[in-house]
Amino acid sequence: MKLQQLLSHTRKAVDTYNMIDDGDKIAIGVSGGKDSLALLYALKGLQRFYPKKFEVEAITVSLGFDNFNLTGVKNLCKELDINYTIVDTDIGEIIFNERKEKNPCSLCAKMRKGALNEMADKLGCNKIALGHHKEDIVETMMMSLFFEGRFYTFSPVTYLDRMKLYSIRPFMYVAEKDLIGFKNKYNLPVVKSPCPADGNTKREYMKNLLSNLEKENPGLVQRLYRAIEGSDIKGWKF
Repeated sequence: MKLQQLLSHTRKAVDTYNMIDDGDKIAIGVSGGKDSLALLYALKGLQRFYPKKFEVEAITVSLGFDNFNLTGVKNLCKELDINYTIVDTDIGEIIFNERKEKNPCSLCAKMRKGALNEMADKLGCNKIALGHHKEDIVETMMMSLFFEGRFYTFSPVTYLDRMKLYSIRPFMYVAEKDLIGFKNKYNLPVVKSPCPADGNTKREYMKNLLSNLEKENPGLVQRLYRAIEGSDIKGWKF
């Protein structure tokens, strides 16, 4: 996927769900994965021609694991002229060594989100952009059905009342395969997660399950996505 195509999908989401307003200061949550790194390119590119003027910041929440080298991310942010902030935490130590969580992902996500929101607020941001793509949305819906017995997935735009922040998902129309292509074409400096649970999570299970089902039923993921768009899940109607 070329940058122009990525920008087209991004703008479609931004326009459809009114994700960006004049004067916004948007924090991009950067995990080091391909999705969030591509989002740096997308929002910086959109900033150049979008009629509504906005600023961007990049924030990474470090869980405190060794071998989490962010040099490549720092260089990319410098190249794109995006201010980059790393939030150092002890989340990994707390979850795996102190609490010894058997199912660490949920608590980790809450703690990371809290640290990200606090830094975004400190930097004067009013919105947080996350790199969730089309398959992420479908996977979350399926995980909710399988493990919680409810029909839920995250919304394109969410208001975080306690922090007075909005979270936005500009990649909701972007397929993961296109992000993989973008990563390869632009040689994104992806940082592998050092988390002990990486690759052994409920999300990874659902990703593999959907991948196998897609092979047996081509077009399944797209049909599930259309079902979500046509549903009455809060935030999805427009």
